[in-house]
Amino acid sequence: MAELEVEIVAADHFVWSGPAKMVKARTADGEVGILPGHTPLLAILHAGEIAIEPVTGSRITATVDAGFFSVDSNRVVIVADNAKIGESAAGIR
Repeated sequence: MAELEVEIVAADHFVWSGPAKMVKARTADGEVGILPGHTPLLAILHAGEIAIEPVTGSRITATVDAGFFSVDSNRVVIVADNAKIGESAAGIR
């Protein structure tokens, strides 16, 4: 089964990375859902919540400020001015 490799970084620190089945985020063009095999994408990220469905474990959320959202070859990179992982996922990497 194909999966996404997801990485979330803030301007001054690493936030989270790991394999996922799906990522949802709000961009300048609206909400976007990313599944394995998605076409390449570069978008402006709006402030809000990112939802990640990891390959194993519970759903992970991260609150982010504005930034960039990139998808290429099943790799999702989210770079935000500020980002914080949800409490339930703290410590998961």
